[in-house]
Amino acid sequence: MRVLFSGRAKHDYLSDALALLSGWTREGEQIRRTIVLDDTQHAALTERVAVVADALRLRPEISRRADRTQIRLGHGDGEPLTEGEVLLAARIEDAVRAVTET
Repeated sequence: MRVLFSGRAKHDYLSDALALLSGWTREGEQIRRTIVLDDTQHAALTERVAVVADALRLRPEISRRADRTQIRLGHGDGEPLTEGEVLLAARIEDAVRAVTET
């Protein structure tokens, strides 16, 4: 995801990468994912996301309501999405699979 393909704009290839991530929706310059998890899965996911987010120096917003975990990535203040945020979304998908398959 870090390579810019033959003259395509950065925005285009980030949008293409986002299209491959099922369950994520775009709201302006933020992306969001809501997942149904139990308390144990939520705690495990939060820990896994924290490790990756720290490595990427990003701060996702993770909240919990009833049996749903919501994750938001992006700044929301007019700053465009970055490759790191799209990469984090992909890593979050890996973490979701890991905590829900056990």
